[in-house]
Amino acid sequence: MTYDLFIGDRTFSSWSLRGWLMLEKFGLPFRTHLVGLFDGTMADDMADLAPARLVPALRLPDGTVVGETMAIAETLHERHPDVAMWPADPAARATARWLSAEMASGFGALRVACPMQLSHVKEGFALPDDVAADLARIETLWAHARAFAGAGPWLFGAYSLADAFYAPVCARIVGYDLPVSDGARAYCQTTISDAAFQAWRAEGIKVTYDTVPYEMDLPTRPWPV
Repeated sequence: MTYDLFIGDRTFSSWSLRGWLMLEKFGLPFRTHLVGLFDGTMADDMADLAPARLVPALRLPDGTVVGETMAIAETLHERHPDVAMWPADPAARATARWLSAEMASGFGALRVACPMQLSHVKEGFALPDDVAADLARIETLWAHARAFAGAGPWLFGAYSLADAFYAPVCARIVGYDLPVSDGARAYCQTTISDAAFQAWRAEGIKVTYDTVPYEMDLPTRPWPV
């Protein structure tokens, strides 16, 4: 029983990273298929997945196609009840779903101003007020999650789907050197230091681009991990 996951460019596709972590971090069998986000082949690459039109998209072993990361997350959880993808405690589980859903539908200012890029750290990013408001909200949610966490380093102690949803948020905070609390920065460091995240980034930076997506006229320094 092997899944087929269709993703975009690893260095830049935040939603693809979320989908990939859902499978990779929980040891589910899958094949990865790369969709050309920046070379004009996306529509052709996804033609057999219609009406899905965005990455990630997941094809189940029976051929069913699932789009949208929240739907992918719940489908995998339903199909693998023996795998601890959400927290075991009911209150923590409900909270993890809430935080993941808010991430999937929110933080538009952060997404637009700071597109995910895993190449390097950009220095001197001027923080707009709406991005600062998104960061404040993220810190509030992360602090709320940690009330359920116990001793583990992840949002709810052990790694859960909520951490997959927030991994690209951590990448944005690191990649644009955004101002957050020491606790939030430590969580971001945990995320980008994780072996799965590092493996994803290592594959992404092998690719070169004639025109680098989302480039900004800012000085840079090396990625910290």
